[in-house]
Amino acid sequence: MHHRYIRFSDRHEEVNLEKLQQLLKIGAFWATERTISGLAIAISNSKPVVTAWDGDRLIGHARATSDGIYRANIWDVVIDPEYRGVGLGKKLVKTVLEHSNMCNVERIYLMTTHQQKFYEQIGFEQNSSTTLVLFNKDIINLKTTETELINSLA
Repeated sequence: MHHRYIRFSDRHEEVNLEKLQQLLKIGAFWATERTISGLAIAISNSKPVVTAWDGDRLIGHARATSDGIYRANIWDVVIDPEYRGVGLGKKLVKTVLEHSNMCNVERIYLMTTHQQKFYEQIGFEQNSSTTLVLFNKDIINLKTTETELINSLA
C-alpha cells in the first residue's frame, strides 16, 4: 500500500453503501450491525461525508452534521485496519474539519470510546460537561404508549 495514491472525496454520490457497510464491519466495533437502509438515511442527512479510496477500495469514511455556524458533530470515523498507522485517519478528520460546512463552526463535538489521544493530536479536548444521551428506545416506547392511548380512546 502506497498512501500517496489514496484519494479523498466529499461527494455524496461516491459513497457506496455496501462497501461502507463492509468497512464498518471490519473497522468499527460500534457499527457492525448498521444496515444499508440506515446508512442511506445517515449519509443523506450528513454534510460533509468524506471517503478515502485506494483505487476502487473504500478504506476510510467520516461524516458530520452541522448547523454551519454554532455546532457540529463528527460521526463514524473509520479507517480500514490494513491502512492504519500512516496518517490517513488524521487526514480524514482534517478533511472533514476543512469542509465549508464545518470550517466556521464554533464548537465541533465527537464521541469516542478508545481514541481520545488520537483526537487530541488533531486539537480536540476532553469535555466532561457534555455527556448526556437520550436513547431512542425511550422515544419508541413513548410513541407506542401514545398510540395505544389513542387507539383505546377510539
